[in-house]
Amino acid sequence: MQFLDILLNLRHEMEELRKRALLIFNPIAGEKRSLRLMPEVIKRMTESGYICTALTTTGRGSATEIAAEHGAENDVIVCSGGDGTANEVIRGMMQIPQENRPLFSYIPTGSTNDFADALEIPTDVNEIIDNITQGDIVPIDTGLFNDRYYAYVCAFGAFTDASYSTSQLQKNIWGSLAYFIKGISSIKDIKPIRARFTLDNKEVVEDDFVFCSISNSKIIGGIIRLNPGWVDMNDGKFEILLIKYPKNGVELGKIVNAITTRELKSCELIRIFSASDILVESLGEKNIDWTLDGEGETDVKTAHVINMHSSIRTFVNRQNRM
Repeated sequence: MQFLDILLNLRHEMEELRKRALLIFNPIAGEKRSLRLMPEVIKRMTESGYICTALTTTGRGSATEIAAEHGAENDVIVCSGGDGTANEVIRGMMQIPQENRPLFSYIPTGSTNDFADALEIPTDVNEIIDNITQGDIVPIDTGLFNDRYYAYVCAFGAFTDASYSTSQLQKNIWGSLAYFIKGISSIKDIKPIRARFTLDNKEVVEDDFVFCSISNSKIIGGIIRLNPGWVDMNDGKFEILLIKYPKNGVELGKIVNAITTRELKSCELIRIFSASDILVESLGEKNIDWTLDGEGETDVKTAHVINMHSSIRTFVNRQNRM
């Protein structure tokens, strides 16, 4: 009996030395691709020396609950789904004290994966696991929108409506093209959104807008692409993109041309700033409907957006350091 106790204690000590991974899968993302990848991910992570706990989301908000409740018990959280799933996981992780906060990794299986593109995450699951086991660990910024955390973008206006009004069927069939078609066509239907922006308690910008994004990403909504040289995911600042409301067809054409050619700074109706602390006040008759990583945050009178510098640590390929 004493010998058996020694073996059990030895096994326990060996398990304590192994790293633990919490795997969170969205079972409906990307035509259930996430669910199909689950066995291979568990296999690869186990072969790499991790003790894995795999859970699936059960509805909106469940990934946040899982990450907040079980994250501190693990060395890394790996989530598989779309940007909405990544958003929920990061919101849960931000509820954990930073000294106990696990590492974050993301297997993109949604219809558009702007956050994964910003992180330069490969599409092949084996390469993603290689990143976790062999890549470098880097910190990245996240955002705080009033009292709600987000991963990489909060926005309002034409293109944001496309991110959550486009049906899942359209997303599955057309991918990012569905967002582009919906977003471009919606510009003419958006009424002017009057807002005042106070950037880092200094610069004030007030006008009628058709779109705004406060982001830490090179791609927004699968539609708008910023110059990669403008974006540093760990510089403590967000990029603020403001598109003024077009007064006629000529101005609308200029906006569409700037977006499609990616020459954003060439258009006088588009302004780009960088800031760490952004106060946005609605000056119109109606409050503003926002999206955070594609998830709705409606009827907001005042939004205070703060860059949470180096709040999450993630993995990158050593050859593609951000």
